[in-house]
Amino acid sequence: MTSITDGRRTMGRRQLITLLAMLMSMAALGVDLILPAFPDIRADFGLAADSTAVAALVTVYFLGMAVGQIPYGVLSDRFGRRPIVFAGLSLYVIAAVASTFAPSFGILLLTRFMWGMGAAGSRTITLSIVRDTHEGEKMAKVMSFIVAIFLLIPVVAPSIGAVLTSWVGWRGAVFFSVFMALVVGLWSLRLPETLDPENRLALSWREIAHAGRQVVTNRATVGYMLAVTVLFASVVTFIGSSEIIIGDVFGRANQFPLIFGGIAVFMGAAALLNAALVERVGLERLLGIVMVLFVVFSLGLFAFALAADGTPDFWPFAIGLTLVTSLFALMMPNLNTAAMIPMGKIAGTASAIIGTVVTAGGALLGSLIDQAYDGTVIPMTFGFAALGAVALGLSRWAGSGSRRTIQEPLPAPAE
Repeated sequence: MTSITDGRRTMGRRQLITLLAMLMSMAALGVDLILPAFPDIRADFGLAADSTAVAALVTVYFLGMAVGQIPYGVLSDRFGRRPIVFAGLSLYVIAAVASTFAPSFGILLLTRFMWGMGAAGSRTITLSIVRDTHEGEKMAKVMSFIVAIFLLIPVVAPSIGAVLTSWVGWRGAVFFSVFMALVVGLWSLRLPETLDPENRLALSWREIAHAGRQVVTNRATVGYMLAVTVLFASVVTFIGSSEIIIGDVFGRANQFPLIFGGIAVFMGAAALLNAALVERVGLERLLGIVMVLFVVFSLGLFAFALAADGTPDFWPFAIGLTLVTSLFALMMPNLNTAAMIPMGKIAGTASAIIGTVVTAGGALLGSLIDQAYDGTVIPMTFGFAALGAVALGLSRWAGSGSRRTIQEPLPAPAE
């Protein structure tokens, strides 16, 4: 497949993948850009210098993404993918601008929630379009390329955020997100519609409920969805705790953007490696191998942290953390693909339900680990190991279930 067309608009495959990666990256940009600004935000709103309350800016953003995905997904299965892209980006811009006028930390949390709801549109539609246009290992390969490009954001965003924060303050830095959203929105004008007209759902509770039941009663989809959820909690923990751990535990606050970006480089390389491996090794086999490795190395990192009373030497710990997060980048495209394989005819609704559960569940679990921060790396490393073990069990259960593709027609709209 060299291009995607809807009869009026045509886009080459490489350009489509790059655009989808940029759409998904808008969600990451809304998080990574403000991480270096946490000290300024604490000072601006009268929080203690070591306060972990700012981690809530990550949590509520992800919760907003969770809430937004169901309506985006359902509407995209009715009206198509293109209108939802523009609706989500519009809310993203409005909420980001509103956050710069927040008079209190509580209002900032509210605007961050709305900002996350805007980001939900891009996330939902990206996965839906990939499922519209690809299947099986090819879908996993495309998702790997998207994730690899997506991970460029953590490489550059913290540094951009740090420079802009020192120059124009954290409120001024937010406008970089606004600028990028406008650029991606203009680019999306060339995006073809990928929803097959035969798969459009009527906006009736009967059809929506039926589509939802097909998602939540498919063992493979549910199992892999829950596995992604607990693993996503690891990412939330890493994002929410990394700034204070690097600054407080290791005394390297000034190096945070470089360290955070360096880890992201290896995660991106791992995603590209997955694209090369998944068609050769097979989706299920590769997923099984990598998940076992994730648990083993997470347990090793936790044991290393315990042996050092929670304050290990920086470089050995950084290498171990990079290895664990890179394995995560190897797993996520494959887990998302495995969950979506049976859902071809209701990709928008399925993507929304999966995204809602993953984002909300991961954000809540991750925030619990963030709140357990005790001045050491033990809570984070324990979280990695425990969540990885649970995810491994869930994926094994999912893999033994049915992976059938939905074929039966949806019921006619209620009279």
